Amino acid sequence: MDGFGSNTTGRTRMTQQPPRRRWVFSGTDWQLGDRPRVMGIVNVTPDSFSDGGQFIDVAHAVRHGRELIDQGADLLDIGGESTRPGASPVSVDEETDRVLPVISAWARECTVPISIDTTKAKVAHAALSAGARIVNDISGLTFDPEMVEVCRQFDAGVICMHIRGTPQTMQDNPSYDDVVADVCQWLRERLRTLESQGIATERIVLDPGIGFGKTAEHNLALLSNIERLRGLGRPVLIGHSRKRFLARVLGRPLEERVFGTVGIAAALAAQATDVIRVHDVRATRDVLQAWHAVMSRVSDDA
Repeated sequence: MDGFGSNTTGRTRMTQQPPRRRWVFSGTDWQLGDRPRVMGIVNVTPDSFSDGGQFIDVAHAVRHGRELIDQGADLLDIGGESTRPGASPVSVDEETDRVLPVISAWARECTVPISIDTTKAKVAHAALSAGARIVNDISGLTFDPEMVEVCRQFDAGVICMHIRGTPQTMQDNPSYDDVVADVCQWLRERLRTLESQGIATERIVLDPGIGFGKTAEHNLALLSNIERLRGLGRPVLIGHSRKRFLARVLGRPLEERVFGTVGIAAALAAQATDVIRVHDVRATRDVLQAWHAVMSRVSDDA
């Protein structure tokens, strides 16, 4: 899936490659920009908004991770605490007990990188010790003052996400002067701060936080301005899978948002998004592959 680009007519082209971005973490060196990498989601929680309770059993979660890799996941993201709007926090011990057996099993048998979705430094430390290589922190490493040191100690990859408030408060009438400009500015400042704290910029991926303190209109504005996010100089990750704003776009309940999710994935690919975080890996990979098969043959003279 090489060479996403566009011309002045707005037609997507495949003849111009976007700027490549290096993502370096724990001995891994990825050159991003040739195609979107697909991150498969496994939530080992009883109350996540989409798949809560489905993979709380360790054996089931381990098996699901294998299935996502077989379906084409480039990396796996595991979370042990729901961050849906209004979700109640869980203790460090409970979150660790949920994720650690699954990460340990995956680390023994799979080669794709494992990401731990947590805001807690102790959970991240345990996960990285067990074989995870990336910390996916919805707070941009701001909720726990020890998180930066843990990521630095393990040379972990860092997914730095924007959030307004906390999961308990983030959807209480979120407002911005200009959501794209405001989110970009916040991420720019976090990049500078993390670099000053010893986290190399090449280890950081940026996530605008779709659904985290945003209305449906805010989310759509961010999803249609990936180029501005990429202008910050780092790879961009988008996690839009099955989220509530799709009800506004589609008028569909949660169980009918797969097609909308993969439709947005194609729009993200057209904007050279680097990583797409989804529940439905097979559907997303098929759509991206089919999209590329056509767009790679679009002539500049068409």
